[in-house]
Amino acid sequence: MILTVTPNTALDVTYELDRLVPGAVLRPTAVHHRAGGKGVNVARVLYAVGRKTLALATAGGSDGSLVRRELAGSGVPHILVGTAGATRRTTTLLSTTDGTVTLVNEPGPRVSPAEWEALVEAVREALQSASVLVCSGSLPPGVPADAYATLIRMATAAGVPTVLDTSGDALAAGIAAGPAVAKPNAEELRDVTGLGDPLAAARSLRVRGAGAVIVSLGAEGMLACSGTGEWHAAPSRRLAGNTTGAGDAAVAGIAMELADGSAWPDVLRRAVALSSAAVLGPLAGDVDLAHYRREHPEVVVRGVPAEYATGEDANAFGSNE
Repeated sequence: MILTVTPNTALDVTYELDRLVPGAVLRPTAVHHRAGGKGVNVARVLYAVGRKTLALATAGGSDGSLVRRELAGSGVPHILVGTAGATRRTTTLLSTTDGTVTLVNEPGPRVSPAEWEALVEAVREALQSASVLVCSGSLPPGVPADAYATLIRMATAAGVPTVLDTSGDALAAGIAAGPAVAKPNAEELRDVTGLGDPLAAARSLRVRGAGAVIVSLGAEGMLACSGTGEWHAAPSRRLAGNTTGAGDAAVAGIAMELADGSAWPDVLRRAVALSSAAVLGPLAGDVDLAHYRREHPEVVVRGVPAEYATGEDANAFGSNE
């Protein structure tokens, strides 16, 4: 069972617009409400492809009630820890004319020490039957920056490998705890290392404690840096669509292959195939299963030459997710 943890759950609200025009009155053609947060999205993808999963998350207030109701109807196995503060909203403005996506992410409610401890205890219990732990998304106010580090150390002590997908101080602190895989995008990686070259930055995170680093490069694919080698994987073709859940789908793919003990090229291939399929899904957490099955064998994976010289020319790997 792949266990996902989402301390900063959200009610995802997606507005589909013909075009986003700043300063104008906007009338969406469709509105969607769904339980979200990165770990919830990861669990949703895993459930869609038939993998056993459990989503641990938080919920509070009226929007938290909507999260509970939607998850109950989705079929995704979950445990929600109650919070006194109201669950945040994340708002996506999807322009269908040009495919641009604009996000508005609320910070989330303050989580008390008792509420955080309740989530930690839920993780501790669920780890007994977990094959991989996924720590995803931002940390809510009131939770210390090393909160993911605490969960990673707990999982490591239980013999469960971990995937860390976060940013900023939470990423820096979490890396020190030694996750099996860290998955930042290029911008998150640059922010935490100060290095513009994604390969050099990934190598620096391994020095700091990560077992392996897999970097999302948007349309350019993904880069993996591990103790046994370095690889770049690219989708077979560029796709237009909703990119908001692509990184979460990639994490689902990483967790699947990590649970199966696969080699790193296979990890990358699965991650890129699922990420591409998520771009074609209407909402974060959705994947186009037909595309995923077609794309998986078509993903191009190449080893990074051992003599690769980091520097300004290294940006050929691509831009941000």
